[in-house]
This record gives sequence, C-alpha cells and structure tokens, in this order.
Amino acid sequence: MAVLKVIEILSNSDKSWEDATRKAVKHASKSVKNIRSVYVKEQSASVSNNEVTDFRVNVKITFEVD
Repeated sequence: MAVLKVIEILSNSDKSWEDATRKAVKHASKSVKNIRSVYVKEQSASVSNNEVTDFRVNVKITFEVD
C-alpha cells in the first residue's frame, strides 16, 4: 500500500501559467522525492500599465512517502 502526501505551493513566472507550474514542481523536487502529480488549484495574474506582467499559480503537489 502506498502512502501519499499533498503539499500546497505558490509559484510565479513572467512567461506563463505553465511555466509557473513547471517551476513549482522543479523547486519542490529539490526536497521532495517521488512526486506523482500536480494539480493547479488557482491561477491569477498581475497587471501593470494594461499589460500582464506576472502569472501566478497555487498548486497541490502529490508525492509518495517512503
């Protein structure tokens, strides 16, 4: 039987929501092993001078506990 744990992470990118999600997984993988999935819970963006300047995601990362 596998035991799974879920953590919530906030990440941002100046490129896209997809890039912000990739950054969250990459950063989490430095200290968390056996990542199984990532769920994008929320997306938002910052706007300055009528232009989107920053993409933000709130993700849930699921990983297997040894």
